[in-house]
Amino acid sequence: MSRIKILIVDDHPILRKGLAMVINQEQDLVVAGEAEDAQTALKMIDSVKPDLAIVDLSLPGIDGIELIKTMKLKHKDLPSLVVSMHDESIYAERALRAGARGYIMKQEAVEKVLVAIRRVVKGEIFVSDKITTKMLETLILSDDKKVSSPVDLLSNRELTVFRLIGQGFKTSQIASELHLSVKTVESYRSHIKDKLKLDTGTDLMKYAIQWMQNAV
Repeated sequence: MSRIKILIVDDHPILRKGLAMVINQEQDLVVAGEAEDAQTALKMIDSVKPDLAIVDLSLPGIDGIELIKTMKLKHKDLPSLVVSMHDESIYAERALRAGARGYIMKQEAVEKVLVAIRRVVKGEIFVSDKITTKMLETLILSDDKKVSSPVDLLSNRELTVFRLIGQGFKTSQIASELHLSVKTVESYRSHIKDKLKLDTGTDLMKYAIQWMQNAV
């Protein structure tokens, strides 16, 4: 029986190796490659030819959601499953809109991760019951144009910058983390302030910190 080939994209070596160990113990699954960033992952896809890509959202440079979008364009038949520490209530729907076929948090039991892998490979979508309910409610109430939170107005990249601000990163540190220029990050900060109707950088920092605390 041929095994399902999986590419793991995660910038944390210990978590990457731990997940690989769990997967390789399964008779029908095998980790065919590991990548610590999006650029490496995209290069490996052609050589490894995986059946599934497991993607973390927090990656240096191009983040996980942007990677999923790129894979959807360049490798439309390659399904992706997000396995992340970030709150599913904030990121799951964004990841699915980007092209992911599933979202599961790293805190979940190993058995659940394996279930998610097999379902996504079979062409199904895997999210928690909580997210399924939330998405159905959004669909039913789609006539109501109100946004549940101002943060929902942010683009994926703006949300990444906003999250890093909430974690205490300075502009120069965000630029380094995301491989962007300081000027570009300042532009993102300005757009975020406008969307959240905040006046100063201090207001933005306080809002971001409070949002991070509530998201935990």
